[in-house]
Amino acid sequence: MVFNWFKRNKGKAEEESGDTSASVPESQVEPAPPTPTPQQGESAAPPEETPVTEAALTPAGTIASASDHAPVAPSSTKPDDDTRGARSEADAEAPRRGLFGRLREGLRRSREQISASVEQLVLGKKVIDDELLEDLEAILLQADMGVAATRDIMDRVTQRVRRNELKDPAALRAAIRQALLDILQPRAQPWTPAKGQTQVLMMVGINGAGKTTTIGKLAARWKAEGYSILLGAGDTFRAAAVEQLTGWAERVQVPVIAQGAGADSASVLYDAYAAARARGIDLVIADTAGRLHTQGHLMEELKKVKRVLAKQDPGAPHQIWLVLDAGTGQNALQQVRQFHEAVGLTGICITKLDGTAKGGVVAAVAKALPLPIRFIGVGEGVEDLRPFSAEAFVDALVAETGS
Repeated sequence: MVFNWFKRNKGKAEEESGDTSASVPESQVEPAPPTPTPQQGESAAPPEETPVTEAALTPAGTIASASDHAPVAPSSTKPDDDTRGARSEADAEAPRRGLFGRLREGLRRSREQISASVEQLVLGKKVIDDELLEDLEAILLQADMGVAATRDIMDRVTQRVRRNELKDPAALRAAIRQALLDILQPRAQPWTPAKGQTQVLMMVGINGAGKTTTIGKLAARWKAEGYSILLGAGDTFRAAAVEQLTGWAERVQVPVIAQGAGADSASVLYDAYAAARARGIDLVIADTAGRLHTQGHLMEELKKVKRVLAKQDPGAPHQIWLVLDAGTGQNALQQVRQFHEAVGLTGICITKLDGTAKGGVVAAVAKALPLPIRFIGVGEGVEDLRPFSAEAFVDALVAETGS
């Protein structure tokens, strides 16, 4: 079936100058102020946390204008209750529209790959026939939905076609949306730290997935929500990894426990957890060295880190999240399986969705293993790492391209 679709569309694809499936990965490393690497032995006493002042929270380069401090003349007209109510509802709705707009923009390339292809597929069609269904299957596979998720979606759509429930493009799009939602909804399980008990969140993943940057963004989010955070620089293998994490700690204004390059990762994270417990910090976010899931000896080091942390608390690490680069495609499924087998994952973060037209990999991952998808990354800003919402994701992915 898929071959037929490629054969019919080969000439059309050669005429197009752009390639919507080309991957343009987002910057792996967030800009961060350079910070000297902590010397050996500094892990015994964590650095004092710098209090955040209003000045520190002012965006760099922002200058208050004279109008900001000028007295405001009283209004000559007093708004009635209906006006005030409508205005407050609009103010409350604006942030939600803004966040959804960022999500839509971040998933633009994937939406064009799926929705635009479906729209072109059904253009001029009066009925949904077998040929159209074959082409739809090829579109889903091209978007990296994976074989299992694609088969699930196609089975649902085909059954509805046979029952004469799908007779137009809008109905077909709605059916795809619902099938995707049924796959993703069980995986949307948010998680936040618990106040009053020191927990450890260990982050794992291959090199280049955006692990350290994700740690920095999570620290910024949770600190803004009132949690106390400490970072553990357990990636002692990659060049400049400690400096990168230390830079994020300075930027977010949270303490970090680190040693020099080449130090034992398990020892660094053991010290970080001990320091956090002594100070009553809510959460330790532990960075680990990036490694390929096929490198058995490096995977054994992750197991060692887990065992060492458990010496202080049998429940530690309390969360183990895998960071996946959406651009890796179906290789992401193998990563999930190997890391889960090695350390027992409790969550997944999928990054760089803005740099790929293959956002369907989220559905492929959700179908492969019953693991929660905690966060997705749709841009370079701190606010672009967002808790995974199945409904918002599907709405942004399977919408009309002109809407």
